[in-house]
Amino acid sequence: MNWNAQEVDVYIQQKEYIDTLVIPLVKIETEAEKMKASASSSDFLMYLAKFLEAQFKGRMMFTPPVAYTPSFDAAQIVETIASDFESSSFKHTFFMTTDPSLATLQLGAGQVIWLPSIPIESMDPNLKQKIMEDQLQQVLPIFTEKWTK
Repeated sequence: MNWNAQEVDVYIQQKEYIDTLVIPLVKIETEAEKMKASASSSDFLMYLAKFLEAQFKGRMMFTPPVAYTPSFDAAQIVETIASDFESSSFKHTFFMTTDPSLATLQLGAGQVIWLPSIPIESMDPNLKQKIMEDQLQQVLPIFTEKWTK
């Protein structure tokens, strides 16, 4: 489910089944020589989020991406958002990112899933689908481990 008016209405009616919140974290580089890689990482992360949302429509809610530049304290942003959602009806909060500086961030509430960015912008659609399926196999154990606790 996506964070839009129609799907939030469904969530409110069925929140006992939709127990997982996923928040994409997008680092926006401001230096010209890093912008292309940053945009490519964003493309990958958002495409993966769309793919995962389609797979887990009745179980997960995906927020709009949280974007930040290098001057932000990304760890503080993540901790604040996790804390804000701690009292919500979501039992599990995950942050997805391609930013390696957040890979080892430990949170009281929520978990960061770091994925290395794969440039998908010029890929054949069949290869892109295969890459997303492979990424699903990487993150699925993280989700299921939390769901079984």
